[in-house]
Amino acid sequence: MSGRRDILKSVPARLALFAAGLAVVFVAAAGVGAAVDPGRPASCAPAHGAMGHEAFGLSVTQDGATIAPAASTAVAGRQQPLRFRVLGGDGVALRSGYQVEAQRLMHLIVVRRDLTGYQHLHPVMRADGTWSVPLKVAEPGAYRVFADFQRSCRKYVLASDLLAPGDFRPQALPAPVATATADGYRVRIEHAALRAGEDAPLRFTVSRGGRPVRHIQPYLGARGHLVAVRQGDLAYLHVHPEERDDAADAIPFSADFTSAGSYRLFLQFRIDGTVHTAAFTVKVAS
Repeated sequence: MSGRRDILKSVPARLALFAAGLAVVFVAAAGVGAAVDPGRPASCAPAHGAMGHEAFGLSVTQDGATIAPAASTAVAGRQQPLRFRVLGGDGVALRSGYQVEAQRLMHLIVVRRDLTGYQHLHPVMRADGTWSVPLKVAEPGAYRVFADFQRSCRKYVLASDLLAPGDFRPQALPAPVATATADGYRVRIEHAALRAGEDAPLRFTVSRGGRPVRHIQPYLGARGHLVAVRQGDLAYLHVHPEERDDAADAIPFSADFTSAGSYRLFLQFRIDGTVHTAAFTVKVAS
C-alpha cells in the first residue's frame, strides 16, 4: 500500500519536472531564434514619417550602435558585395530587434561626397549579423554610406566612408531649379521659402510629353521616397510623402530642415514597375 502511495506522490513531481523541462527547452529555442532571425517587427510609431529637428548620419556610432564595414574601399565600375555589421556597445553584432520601416528592415543609401552617384539599396542580414548587398559605384571618389534602420522603436542612421580609388573629379552642386528630368520624365518641385526649423511643404509633380502622369505606383508603401543630404557635413534627412493630396500626379512631403544650408534632395517614384530618381538642390535660410 505504501508503495502505491509513493507512486501516486511521484506522479505530480514527475509532471512538474516535465513541465519545467519543456519551459527550459522553449526558452532556449526562443533565444536561438532571436539570435539568428530579426523576427516579426513590433508595432511602434513610424520613425521617419517627417523630418525632425535632429540631423542623422554624422557619425559611425549612434545611441550605442556602431556600423562596422567589412572593407573601406571599392573598385569603381565593378559590382562587388558591400558587407557590414551593426555592433552593440559590447562589440557584438546586433542580430535581433530590427523593425520593418517602409517595407524593409534596412535601407542603405550610398552617395558620393559631391552629392552625385546616389543609390538606394536594401541589404539582407545573414545569421551571424552581417548585412550584405551588391554594390557598383560608377566613378572613383569618396562615398558616404548610410545605414538607415529602426530598432526597438528607435531611429538609427549610421554612416561610414567608402573610397573608390582613381581620378576623382568632383562636380559642383547644381543651382536650385524648379524642374529635373529622370529617364524621360519631367519632375517639378513646388515650395515656399525654406527656413531652418520650420515645417516646409514640398510638392512634386511628374509629367511626360507635357502631360501629367497619374499612374504613379506605390514605392516602399508610399507614393514616393525622399532623402535629403546637406552639402558639407552630409547630414542626412529621410522623409516619406504625406498620405493625402488633391492631385493624382502629386507627391507631397512635409519637411523640417534642421539647419540652414544647401541640400540635395533625391526623390524616387515608380511608374510601370520601374523606380526613377530625380535630384534637386534647395537652399534653406536660417
